[in-house]
Amino acid sequence: MSPDAALGIWNTSTQSVSIWDGCWHSQRSRMTREKIQEHITNQNTKFHLPEDPKGKKENLNSERPTRVLTETRHSQREDQSLGKTTGLPTTKLAEKRQRTKTLFKKFNEMNWPLDIRPLNKTLVQDNKWKKTDETQEKRRSFLQEFCKKYGGVSRPQSHLFHMVSRIYVEDKHKILYCEVPKAGCSNWKRILMVLNGLAPSTYNISHDAVHYGKHLKKLDGFDLKGIYTRLNTYTKAVFVRDPMERLVSAFRDKFEHPNSYYHPVFGKAIIKKYRPNACEEALNNGSGVQFKEFIHYLLDSHRPVGMDIHWEKVSKLCYPCLINYDFVGKFETLEEDANYFLQLIGAPKELKFPNFKDRHSSDERTNAQVVRQYLKDLTRTERQLIYDFYYLDYLMFNYTTPFL
Repeated sequence: MSPDAALGIWNTSTQSVSIWDGCWHSQRSRMTREKIQEHITNQNTKFHLPEDPKGKKENLNSERPTRVLTETRHSQREDQSLGKTTGLPTTKLAEKRQRTKTLFKKFNEMNWPLDIRPLNKTLVQDNKWKKTDETQEKRRSFLQEFCKKYGGVSRPQSHLFHMVSRIYVEDKHKILYCEVPKAGCSNWKRILMVLNGLAPSTYNISHDAVHYGKHLKKLDGFDLKGIYTRLNTYTKAVFVRDPMERLVSAFRDKFEHPNSYYHPVFGKAIIKKYRPNACEEALNNGSGVQFKEFIHYLLDSHRPVGMDIHWEKVSKLCYPCLINYDFVGKFETLEEDANYFLQLIGAPKELKFPNFKDRHSSDERTNAQVVRQYLKDLTRTERQLIYDFYYLDYLMFNYTTPFL
């Protein structure tokens, strides 16, 4: 029996697209449709609305206070209390309640996942993008069909503001970009800053200005109506990367170079738990984490410190089976995909996606060969468990099964 038949996965070879176009392992044949659906639905809990989506620094390692997105007696009491303390006239309070009811109703009636829309290609001015466009259509169709077949959800079942917390907003060109760290996000933020008129060129924007400048708006900074409107009318883009490459790239960036956050916060905890007889210096500064130790942390269900966006699964960062992205780019074809996307949204002709590496520029880029060097120090079981951890990302974005 073929891998596709064993999993019940459709065969899309006629479109040059196939989930399992790499090495097949007997363990995978035990992965049933129910198992894939479990991977997806395990991400989801009850659909909630945070108490205060604004003014809070986001943290994937902590839960925000939540309120169920339905009108309850508790919320009615809040309105009554608000009327007493602020002295709002009864008519204004009634209007406020009615607006709230209408907005809640709109969200409750929203069809999830959001419908996929045809790309508007009227601004593409030449034929050189034909092949890129064909590839893009295949990716979009593949992801959509995957989610239809295995998603098993019709409504969002996660915290709404958390669901959109990684999505950047550019209102002028009506773009929503979901940030996936280690998949070209720094240069994408530069592009968004130029489109926003915050800088004349991507080459004039420093790394710190990109990541710590707080110049760009995020979707969770808007109210419910603002989120709803943008999700349904803006062009939504996500750029992804081979999960194993992205993982190794994140490790190299955060643990093989001096880092005032990741070493004391993650490094110290990792060394303390996973390095027998660690020296006092390593325990005190958290430097020198080995890749094998990092993997033990990643795969530990009782991690000493929480997850981080740089190695979190894309399925949990961008929710691609709930938010139907109009454009799916890949790091492996980053410049080509990004420049085609800029054509689609009508960006200035002179704006091109930058290809420079602004941190650790002397280091070799993380590629398949580099990944192999890191994986060779792991056992076969450890490599298999990493693949299982990122299983959904491999399937959703049609990445080749790695050599394990």
